[in-house]
Amino acid sequence: MKFTEKKVAAKNSFIRNSSSMLKNVFGTTEVTPFWIADMDFTIAKPIQQELQRLVERNQFAYENDSATVFNAISGWFKRRHNLTLSSNQFVQVPGVLAGIALLIRELSQDGEGVLIQTPAYHQFAKVISGAGRDVVKSPLQLVNGRYEVDYSDLEEKLSADNVTLMILCNPHNPVGRVWREHEIRQIQTLAEKHGVTIISDEIHADIIYSGHKFTSLMATGAEKHVALIGSPAKTFGMQSISNGYIYSENQEIFDTMSKLSQSLYIDHGNAFTTFATIAAFDQGGEWLDGFLQQMQETVEWIASFLAEKLPNVTMTPVEGTYQVWLDFSKLGYSNDGLVKLFGDAGFGVSPGTWFGENHGQFARMNFAAPKADVESAFLRLQAAISSASGQYNGCGGSASKSCC
Repeated sequence: MKFTEKKVAAKNSFIRNSSSMLKNVFGTTEVTPFWIADMDFTIAKPIQQELQRLVERNQFAYENDSATVFNAISGWFKRRHNLTLSSNQFVQVPGVLAGIALLIRELSQDGEGVLIQTPAYHQFAKVISGAGRDVVKSPLQLVNGRYEVDYSDLEEKLSADNVTLMILCNPHNPVGRVWREHEIRQIQTLAEKHGVTIISDEIHADIIYSGHKFTSLMATGAEKHVALIGSPAKTFGMQSISNGYIYSENQEIFDTMSKLSQSLYIDHGNAFTTFATIAAFDQGGEWLDGFLQQMQETVEWIASFLAEKLPNVTMTPVEGTYQVWLDFSKLGYSNDGLVKLFGDAGFGVSPGTWFGENHGQFARMNFAAPKADVESAFLRLQAAISSASGQYNGCGGSASKSCC
């Protein structure tokens, strides 16, 4: 049941290995992919065993057990975060992004504004605009190398008549902040002052590093708001076999979303999703502890390597998630030239422009991969930077396409 650093060797069609995507972004397929937020490890043994049980049974009749899923999630959050969640207040949806999209459509009107804090996970803007709502951006402030909430700007944006929703990302993707309780409470106070409902994306809730503590919006008396909480996708590497779970103690929000989920027949998972999720939350704790230890060691290695070997490339402190936000602005490359550097180095990270048009000198790296792969990639990056002679001030690959 312990975590082991073992990557998948079998043939696959994982998005991170997509030849067309790699070619489009980096101008080459010869890159190690760190650009998509999943993990390059085999899943925990209890999950494997449960999936194998279903396969070997060789029968797939109608079968679902949402009640046990919700109990498993509630038990997990009580054990891991000392957070009491009622198993009766969950609504099952196909995934966290799908849940956000449904909430936006149900809790706001066409043309209204939905606020995000930038740099922001790039799919937020897509689901907002896709629902016919306006994307309202409140930039985070970079203070002494660490991102902070700009409360003055946040209140100004929340006070606009057309802003009715805010997406809070906690822990924040891509900058890796784990918001403190006092920060969440201040955000909550401002939202309630201006009649804005918060949708809290807490999918990375379990990816928290030493010295930091996750605080759910649901732990701060947030009865007026809603959280996307409980998906095993990021925690256990189950992106393609997991659902998302909306949680709210606001009865009006709960009833609205529950009726919607039932009416669309998306209020239950398939057998693989259902029983893999139960196994993950009931039996995955030991595996996760080992995974977090490995990720802690990896991110500490990255910080040390940059400080010693690439001092002109900096990173913001990673408090949570397995993403690191890298700043290349001291190198003096153009935005497109920076992407070309990544392609030449085989350093397959997400261009910063995906997370906001003003972040072309940044990149997000997913480091949930074997440490040897991470180390090798940074050594190639170092070599490419060392051998550069001005060739990265022109155009490279396309940084306009994004995914996951």
